[in-house]
Amino acid sequence: MNLTDIFKMLTDDTRIRLLNILSENQLCVCEVQAVLDISQTNASKHLNKLKAAGLITDEKKSQWSYYYLNDSFWEKNQYLYQYLKEQWHTEDRYINDQKNLKEYISKNIDCTFILK
Repeated sequence: MNLTDIFKMLTDDTRIRLLNILSENQLCVCEVQAVLDISQTNASKHLNKLKAAGLITDEKKSQWSYYYLNDSFWEKNQYLYQYLKEQWHTEDRYINDQKNLKEYISKNIDCTFILK
C-alpha cells in the first residue's frame, strides 16, 4: 500500500473512529454498530475497506469475525499511529467513542444479545 492509499483510508471520519475503538479492543460488526451508533451496513462497509487496505485484520470466532488493528502495518507506520492516538485522546468525538466502548464492555453484552 502506498502513501496515497493510506491517506485515502484516513479521509473518512467513520474509518478513523473505527481505528480508534479497534486500538482498544477486538470487536465484531454488531459491537462496532452498538459502540459507534452506526448501521451494520455502514460498519461492514468501512471495516471491509480498512481490512482490504491492510490497516486492520480479523479473526473468525464461531459465526462472527472480530476485527482488530493489523500490528505489522502499525509497527511500520508508528509515527502515524502515534499521531492518531494523540488526536483520539484530545478530540471530543473520539473521546466519546472510547467512553462508549468502555461502557459497552462494562455491560458484558455479546452479539447474541445485541441481535435480539
